[in-house]
Amino acid sequence: MKKVKVGILGATGMVGQRFIELLENHPWFEVSALAASERSAGKCYREAIAGRWKLESSIPSAIGALEVTECVPELDCTLVFSALDASIAEPVEQAFAKAGYVVSSNSRNHRMEKDVPLLIPEVNGDHLAIVTEQKKRRQWKGFIVTNPNCSTIGLVLALAPLHKKFTLKKIMVTTFQALSGAGYPGVASMDIIDNVIPYIGGEEMKMETEPQKILGRLKNNQFVMADIAISASCNRVGVSNGHLESVSIELEKKPSLDELMDALREFNPLAGLNLPSAPSQPIVLREENDRPQPRYDRNEGNGMACVAGRIRECPILDWKMSVLSHNTIRGAAGAAILNAEYMKVKGLVG
Repeated sequence: MKKVKVGILGATGMVGQRFIELLENHPWFEVSALAASERSAGKCYREAIAGRWKLESSIPSAIGALEVTECVPELDCTLVFSALDASIAEPVEQAFAKAGYVVSSNSRNHRMEKDVPLLIPEVNGDHLAIVTEQKKRRQWKGFIVTNPNCSTIGLVLALAPLHKKFTLKKIMVTTFQALSGAGYPGVASMDIIDNVIPYIGGEEMKMETEPQKILGRLKNNQFVMADIAISASCNRVGVSNGHLESVSIELEKKPSLDELMDALREFNPLAGLNLPSAPSQPIVLREENDRPQPRYDRNEGNGMACVAGRIRECPILDWKMSVLSHNTIRGAAGAAILNAEYMKVKGLVG
């Protein structure tokens, strides 16, 4: 298979670094272009990121030698992954889409727009049909597809099979979110050591709105939001990677514990597509009383699975559980890569 040339926008940031790590030796995609801010443009990547590479893996040698350019739509590729900060992402991503690039974005700017898919392939792959309307409406040669917020992805992935079989009515979720979700340098050590910060700007609003779009349906080129009441409380905790969530749900139909657990175990809509980044099992169940835990469970499915556990009856709603997902892999770069893989098998990338 001839590999698709891809570029990374915002290549020097934390999510950009994760894109580089995950795309090394990818069987379908080859990184041919790196773009970042003006201060990095013109330097080789190794020089541009000197002292700022924060992953445990090393910079791939071929990537280290690539020249970094500015974020303008003149890159030698057809697909770009956007790891841009929200403060600059909107006009840059639109310029690339207008010029004919497929933009797989991790940025928040276009997630809730009426003609942009907010995609989790296992959950709402049919929402990709809106890109035809997006291109027509905006007169673009390319298009934009987004992945959800890092805390939304784990929540929706775990609850999607329950919504499909039993219909979600209410969700109460409290998150315990890792430091890497704040980027680099992130939260000051004096603020997080011996502490929990019960506020993450904009996070609760994302968690209360994004699932309604993802779990909704596409009808007549319009998104019909799912009728689910959601209340979220978001906290920053002193964990390096892995967002843990405590979730309580009310369902229209009332399953038994065995029926609920079977729905989670059997959920695997991408089976047979052979997508390189898709986990063999998107939802991993742990039946121990004290799991999942970020340190031990965040890398399930190479960081692309969500882990559910502590499933038990809720005295106020119906059921409650703990959900864990790796926030910079499944919740960021890995999600955008999986979206691109799914678009490729659907004939939208190539």
